[in-house]
Amino acid sequence: MKKKIATILLLAIISLQVYNIYAIQRFPKPEFESGHTQPPTVTPDPRAQALDILDTFVLVAALSVVTWLVIKKRSRKGVFWMSVFAVLYFGFFREGCICSVGSLQNITLALFNPEYSIPLTAIAFFILPIVYTLFFGRTFCAGVCPLGTLQDIFALKPMSIKTWLEKVLGIIPFIYLGLAILYAATSTDFIICRYDPFVGFFRFDATFMMFSIGGVLLLTGIFIARPYCRFLCPYGALLNLVSRFSKKHITITPTECIQCRLCEDSCPFEAIDKPVLLKEKEERPIAVRRFLMYTIIIPVLILIGGYTGSQFHENLASVNTKVRLANELLNETNYGETEQEAFEITAFKAAGQSKEELYNEVAAIIKKFYIGGWILGGFIGLVFGLTLVSLTIFKYREDYTPNKGTCLSCARCVDYCPVLPEVKTELQ
Repeated sequence: MKKKIATILLLAIISLQVYNIYAIQRFPKPEFESGHTQPPTVTPDPRAQALDILDTFVLVAALSVVTWLVIKKRSRKGVFWMSVFAVLYFGFFREGCICSVGSLQNITLALFNPEYSIPLTAIAFFILPIVYTLFFGRTFCAGVCPLGTLQDIFALKPMSIKTWLEKVLGIIPFIYLGLAILYAATSTDFIICRYDPFVGFFRFDATFMMFSIGGVLLLTGIFIARPYCRFLCPYGALLNLVSRFSKKHITITPTECIQCRLCEDSCPFEAIDKPVLLKEKEERPIAVRRFLMYTIIIPVLILIGGYTGSQFHENLASVNTKVRLANELLNETNYGETEQEAFEITAFKAAGQSKEELYNEVAAIIKKFYIGGWILGGFIGLVFGLTLVSLTIFKYREDYTPNKGTCLSCARCVDYCPVLPEVKTELQ
């Protein structure tokens, strides 16, 4: 009985395969006059999901090891070799993707576009470094991020720059962060990935322009340590904010500072706050006037920034492909059809959508950019105002301490401290 059932099933399967061979396609392959041939069907690599799991596991392991090296072992040498591993694995082996820096855009797009299905790996790569930063400081930047660690290897003769210049250039990552969120939220572009200066190195396919930009940054990094991390990286700007609340952060000295000043110029990132000894306490009326001035200036800067951003919303929206298409259609209507029609216009006409539908859709996109321009400009105004405040406020400090926001937890400074860790001995 079982043999008969098996025979019937086998005959049914063979019949189905024969039918499929001679069946007519419901949607035949398109024919192209240009000689274009239909590309072969690509089957997804079965190892892709396994590699995603492996990447997440390696990320957790790397974050844990670097955090242990920074907080417990206080080993600069260990952090350096983890940096080499990060460049080799997350950089050249995984070709810079997926990375935590670019995952910021995936998260944003998922929040504003419910149709977008975000990979779980992108969520993990976005959240895990933030969690570690919240508890232990920017250990991700220290020896896990391939973009940062590649620059760190090139920091051979770092020089210091002026404090005010460091503060001014430090505003740029927040501007980049705002633009990246705006373009991702409007489904326009992933500008962080598009203009990543080092991913072309990892994939050996950089355009001449991006190769030049990456080369300039690496050469600059010999003297100005980690220029991309400090003055461009949008994810670094986010970690800057989170790290300020870190529960357990790296310290220069393992116990009590002896004021030897050996670590004073040890940080190539200008992330060490030096002692500030105030001889006389500031009078209360002066402090109140300064506080009132800041409470007025910062809201004004937010309003000015928001208004300025809203005025540039059309320029910001011009990057969107649908907005560009609408502009090309308007130019075609105003000046007549050109001899060689743009490919985008040809594809639009073939799709069957009316111009009115496209214009209505573009109007909604531009409205989003108008609102986004207000938010982006206000955010930049807030950052600029807080930066001004940080330049004028002096905090009383007795020791040399890492600045939790800008410190990259690279552990360079710990080698300069002559104080030895306390050795706990058991009582006899």
